[in-house]
Amino acid sequence: MNWDVGRLTGPENEDWRVPVSELENRQKRLAESLLSEGIESAWIDDPVELYWLTGGRQNSAIIIGAKDSGVETRHWVRQSLERASFESGGSNSPHMIEQHPRMNDLENSLRALGCTKRPSLLLSKIPYERANFLNYKFGNLSGEIKNCANIIYELREIKSDWEIKMHKESGLINRLMFEAIRDKCGEGDTEIGMAAIADEISRSSGFGGRIRMRKWPMDCDRVVIAAGRSGAVPSYFDSAIGGLGASPISSLGAGFAKVKANEPVLVDIVHLHRGYVSDCTRMFSQGRLADKWIQRLDDMSEISNAVVNNLGKGEKCSNVWEFGSSMAKEMGHGENLMGMKPDQAKFLGHSVGLELDETPVVAKGFDRPLEIGGTMAIEPKVIHKEGAIGIEDTWVRTKQGMICLTMGDEFPRITEW
Repeated sequence: MNWDVGRLTGPENEDWRVPVSELENRQKRLAESLLSEGIESAWIDDPVELYWLTGGRQNSAIIIGAKDSGVETRHWVRQSLERASFESGGSNSPHMIEQHPRMNDLENSLRALGCTKRPSLLLSKIPYERANFLNYKFGNLSGEIKNCANIIYELREIKSDWEIKMHKESGLINRLMFEAIRDKCGEGDTEIGMAAIADEISRSSGFGGRIRMRKWPMDCDRVVIAAGRSGAVPSYFDSAIGGLGASPISSLGAGFAKVKANEPVLVDIVHLHRGYVSDCTRMFSQGRLADKWIQRLDDMSEISNAVVNNLGKGEKCSNVWEFGSSMAKEMGHGENLMGMKPDQAKFLGHSVGLELDETPVVAKGFDRPLEIGGTMAIEPKVIHKEGAIGIEDTWVRTKQGMICLTMGDEFPRITEW
């Protein structure tokens, strides 16, 4: 090795690798799920799923066989084998790591692992051209390619104790970002300038620069700040609020509008700690807001509490959406909940993990509960032409109910500068 593996650490030389026990358990669960679905093996080459299964995201693919299939697990790496080995636990790695075979010899290499059928692929995630290319290179292996994306999505919905710890640590850093805005910002500051102040905290704490999303072609700026009428500006983003953004190609997040006295300033921050999402929204203002804004915030807080309580009892997410949106209509917010027509978003909460838009969602069509171990950001908001207001925290469902992973009551819903 001609480079220093010791540099692959977090702050203060912390070991930020995923524990080997986590990787072992995830691979075992996937193997069991493949068996139950009648799938012989899975070929995984998406960066997020690679990180979840191998502890890194090298230029590679991992092949995992179903339980009792006889297919050997193998991590085939193009670049870098040495880093892939270190990040998966070194000599304790739960899987064998090898140089990626030549694509012209892929069928024989898969047969050598025990494959008799074409491996399943992440068909709902990888590009069509990539799937066709792999299908061709699988050669004369039997059967049709199956989609294993939903299998992994469902496995990832339930977080381990270690993953929940990562979400909590993410939430602690998220709070520091809000505190920096509280302490350093105010009237006359631009949205994008305030975002930079928050970003400095996040970066110095280990944020790697990417917010990963599952839905194509969504991308995300993790600090959305909307001062006054900025909150009413629609965007491409499937959410209550997108913000101005810095330019038409970056039309999400903070823009160049400035904070003015007695206007609502909505701050929505996403942070990732070692890949794991925390998502929070709080309100700020230069001076006191009008009573109508305070009442709107009270109403959103009441809806948030109801959503959280019902999810904690195991209610189906679709039923919780109907309940929460009905509350909003009764309060007089039907035309403004999660946006203004025709740009209203149709959800009140979204699951989070290594991606911002995981499942399930508090929306129509999700006729199942948030499972115990599921993590979700709950974010009722109302949008008016004069601005936006709302509340958001990230939660985990436990046997005892919902537990907040972010700031909760420890940071006020609204802060006056």
